[in-house]
Amino acid sequence: MRFEQRLRDGIHSGAIVVAFRRWKRSQVVPGHRYRTGIDMVEVESVDVVEPSSVDAAQAREAGYASVDELLGDLRGDPALPVYRIRLRRIDGPDPRDELARAARLTEADVAAITARLARMDRSSSRGAWTEAVLGLIADRPGTVSTVLAETMGWERQDFKLHVRRLKELGLTISLEVGYRLSPRGESYLSYLRTGERYRRDGCAR
Repeated sequence: MRFEQRLRDGIHSGAIVVAFRRWKRSQVVPGHRYRTGIDMVEVESVDVVEPSSVDAAQAREAGYASVDELLGDLRGDPALPVYRIRLRRIDGPDPRDELARAARLTEADVAAITARLARMDRSSSRGAWTEAVLGLIADRPGTVSTVLAETMGWERQDFKLHVRRLKELGLTISLEVGYRLSPRGESYLSYLRTGERYRRDGCAR
């Protein structure tokens, strides 16, 4: 689910607790948590509704002054079903941020990260990409994603999607321009680059 700026800000302030979307099929799951770019939210319910059933109270919950304004802002084919998604903002820090700050890795941490990255490499049409992207970000922190993507020979959006997967593991941090490795990412890349010496000297048991 895409959280546009209006929706992100409204969820963060508490003014918005409902979103409406035209989808072929639901793109969120009740009970699952999602990141808006500012906060984490939990989807409390997802319902298919008739546009004519949307009332003024629901429009206000979605951050609109009127039902007409809400319906006029819906994107997509008018023939598609309209989904009503009720959201709850989760208080507390983003778990990725806490994970990213954990610079000291145990051998179990290293093994778990290595296994996850290996699966990501195997499932990608680009082959083994994770170490190359981590190394590129380490060597060129704060570099605009367009330049990094060109260095890899990728499209910018595809590059950003791949970096996002590394961020989910707490290995990278998004900057106003570009990225940098998190303390966790720096420790893991050190392991990759120094091998057994890092395993002996840098990992906590």
